[in-house]
Amino acid sequence: MMLIRIILLMALCALSGSVYSQTASTTVSLTLPVVTLMDVEPTGSITLNFTPPTEAGNALVAPTPNTSKWINYTSAISPSGLTRRITASVNKVIAGVNIRLQAAAASGAGGGTLGTSAGQVTLTTTPTTIISGIGGAYTGNGANNGHALTISLTTNTYANLAAQANTAIVITYTITE
Repeated sequence: MMLIRIILLMALCALSGSVYSQTASTTVSLTLPVVTLMDVEPTGSITLNFTPPTEAGNALVAPTPNTSKWINYTSAISPSGLTRRITASVNKVIAGVNIRLQAAAASGAGGGTLGTSAGQVTLTTTPTTIISGIGGAYTGNGANNGHALTISLTTNTYANLAAQANTAIVITYTITE
């Protein structure tokens, strides 16, 4: 009898605990803005110079490609889900010379849907896609984060070459949908 009373008492205590439970709620409001940020690191100019041949009949020697620049970006896309791309163009073309650019695959401290390189492109005054498919992502900041850039010069048509001295060419990068 005593055992039955203890079992009933335990059952009532268990039931009374669930009968008297409470819940509460809090409303949290958040904002996630559309973000489109991009830069090239480290800042500053680069110099690429052709080397004249030392023997008559030999071609100009192309400069060693520059690999010191990195593209960094942060992207939070709109609800429509359109991905972003990065284009590059130059302010002028030098006759007889190709300016080539290649973005490597993303590396470093970033995360999300990082973009895909278009491979090596020859730059003109018309923007050319160099990275596509950027979704909600960030690359990390500074050198060794994002997409390493390789900038190189080659000759194309020797008949069009004309001597140039310290000719500044501006490469413009644009991130867009």
